[in-house]
Amino acid sequence: MNKILLLILFSFLVNNLYGQNDAQNVSVEQEIRKLEQGQVDALLRNDVDEMQTHWSKDYTVNNPRNTVGKASEGPIRAGTRTYSSFLREIESIIIHGETVIVMGSETVVPNDNSPETGKTIHRRFTNIWMNENGNWLLVARQASVICEN
Repeated sequence: MNKILLLILFSFLVNNLYGQNDAQNVSVEQEIRKLEQGQVDALLRNDVDEMQTHWSKDYTVNNPRNTVGKASEGPIRAGTRTYSSFLREIESIIIHGETVIVMGSETVVPNDNSPETGKTIHRRFTNIWMNENGNWLLVARQASVICEN
């Protein structure tokens, strides 16, 4: 009888732990989706200062122009890459503790003095977020233009 009671108690504890973890993951996913959309919204307003509040100090981008560099020194920060339209479709969010990987596609239309102004560009992206001292920050991004056949 004690073994059965112990087994029931163990099963209850394990189920509660997994249930809490699932609830935490749903909460993290919702927060990351909100932050992703916030980055897009700020970019469309050319509010790079707002965007940068969610960047780690060493946020690094492997960009569609085949260069790698710190976002704080890149064309978005410099104001030489702006958009009239930016649609991000998240296809996958992978949560590994304090690290979240977001993957999907983007459809963008550069404007003003940006290269390829007015052209619709389709690309794939991966964004990596880390929780640093209770704040989710972008630490890395990779984006590639989808070749048109």
